[in-house]
Amino acid sequence: MTLSDNAVVPNRIDRRSASAVVGLALVALADALFYQQPLGVNAFVYAMAVTAGILFSVPRPATAKVLLLCAVSLIASAPLLEAPSFLGCLNSACGLALVALAQSKLVPQRLAGLPPVLYRFALAAPMRLVRDWHRHFAKGASRHTTAKIIPGLVIWLVPGLFALIFVGLFALANPVIERALSAIDLAAVLRFCNPWRIAFWLLAAAAVWPLLRPRLKRRSKPSPRAEAAGKAIEGLLLGEATVPRSLLVFNALFAVQTLLDLLYLWGGAELPAGMTHAQYAHRGAYPLIITALLAAGFVLVVMRSDGPGESNAAVRGLVHAWISQNILLCISSILRLDLYVEVYSLTELRVAAGIWMALVAVGLALILLRILLRRTNEWLIATNLTALAATLYACALVDIPALVARFNVVHSRELTGTGIPLDIDYLLTLGPSAIPALDTFIAALASGAAKSDYRARYSRAGLAADFLESASGWRGWNYRGQRLHDYLTGHINVATPGEADKNYREQF
Repeated sequence: MTLSDNAVVPNRIDRRSASAVVGLALVALADALFYQQPLGVNAFVYAMAVTAGILFSVPRPATAKVLLLCAVSLIASAPLLEAPSFLGCLNSACGLALVALAQSKLVPQRLAGLPPVLYRFALAAPMRLVRDWHRHFAKGASRHTTAKIIPGLVIWLVPGLFALIFVGLFALANPVIERALSAIDLAAVLRFCNPWRIAFWLLAAAAVWPLLRPRLKRRSKPSPRAEAAGKAIEGLLLGEATVPRSLLVFNALFAVQTLLDLLYLWGGAELPAGMTHAQYAHRGAYPLIITALLAAGFVLVVMRSDGPGESNAAVRGLVHAWISQNILLCISSILRLDLYVEVYSLTELRVAAGIWMALVAVGLALILLRILLRRTNEWLIATNLTALAATLYACALVDIPALVARFNVVHSRELTGTGIPLDIDYLLTLGPSAIPALDTFIAALASGAAKSDYRARYSRAGLAADFLESASGWRGWNYRGQRLHDYLTGHINVATPGEADKNYREQF
């Protein structure tokens, strides 16, 4: 072994030891912040702690790089301050992954190369702790045979037994030691080391360790025989003779659907007897999105760098026309959803569907742009993921339940005289975020003796009481909850839950 090898090995050992110490500290912090605690600001605090652990587990990190990566993690985790949610946690996890990859110099220089790196990191991360653990003890087993391990355990048996005997004798002889031993709460120790808590520690360690020691899954190449067979099948099914005919048929079929949407959705033509615009809109909102996704996949295969459409002007023209029709179908799907919401009100699922339809339309437009600019599929994937990440980040900052509740109240029959009555039961499923909308509904009702008024008052009082009773310590704090708490403080309820229930039963 050379001198340089001797210099490298301790450095690797030191870094692995530092990562292990940081990992144990982060597991202990996760236990203090999350175990049997509600999600709140603790999620943001932990994300920042993990960022610090990633950055400073490497000796002598560059100051400029540390500041830049801290800014990336801070921006990615900011939605957790607004309110803890799945989207907020997903954004934060992606930010932490970028910090870990950048700190280990695994981030590619081009944006188009980032999605494959994130994909390979995500594939390797779940089993990283198990593999490193197995590798470490496999090396240990090769150095220490069973014949060496058993005597090592035996030589500690006698000191351990005698130490317990001496502690017992000292407790009999010294009341201070006896009192100290009796103060140990064995039940608390057992509660602290219960199986569920240990499982939580293992999950926390499995989540943190890949960020401290990031690796990418190795690329696997198909065998030459399998690659040749795949190209032969692909040439047969998607060759120069098949693709133009397919695009002609697809354009003709899509033209029929596009013409029907132009007539009935955009032109307002009269539908067949027994069919309403809401029924027509609902039937096509979701299947058309699946159609657009299948079309996008077909276009990506046809317009690949060595595909039949790359050098054929006629095929490119047919692809342009087909993508344009798909974009129009996505816009029609959004209009269908809007017509359906006007009749049957808004739900969280319909908000998600509208966002998804818009993303599919953007993706199709990016496919068209990719063909016109002659970009690669890597560029297309990177730009689509950028649009998706920006959308998810914005959604994590928006209180969608409050938005849905406000929309349904403003467009309810009680306030507008048209549409459907307000579904108070559904508003209850939206949680405390619906309270301001319920207050608007209660204040706008003309008659205080209306049945819906008392139901709204009772529901509002129940939601407010549940929210105030569930208020916990600092770990569960979030900005959205604080705004609602300030709102409730400034808007005293019209009745307590008991009084509202009494009034409701007396009237009806």
